[in-house]
Amino acid sequence: MRHRVKSKRLNRNKAHLDAMLRNMATSIILYEKIKTTKSKAKVVKPIVEKLISNSKKQSLPVAMRALNSYLSDKNASKKLIRELLERYKDRNSGFLRVIPLGFRAGDSAPIVQIELI
Repeated sequence: MRHRVKSKRLNRNKAHLDAMLRNMATSIILYEKIKTTKSKAKVVKPIVEKLISNSKKQSLPVAMRALNSYLSDKNASKKLIRELLERYKDRNSGFLRVIPLGFRAGDSAPIVQIELI
């Protein structure tokens, strides 16, 4: 039974899931769009939105420290602070867009593109 379990595990153990989500969040910030499956996009979207909104609320050194502790590349946190916060200063939420692309050839998994607006 899954009483009071909020997150999806995506058939991975905790260490693999955490590493995968950190890498996906870093890639979304660095490259501004990635192609992935629909279920992975649904899991990583709130993580990236929380990173952006918390960075807007905090002061610069506190935000950099928090971003560097989660993201796997320091260039991603620099880009988020320098470029993306300027882009989203008037927007409160909804920083990401999920666009369906079709189905993967091997296993018919739904593929989406998740991108920064």
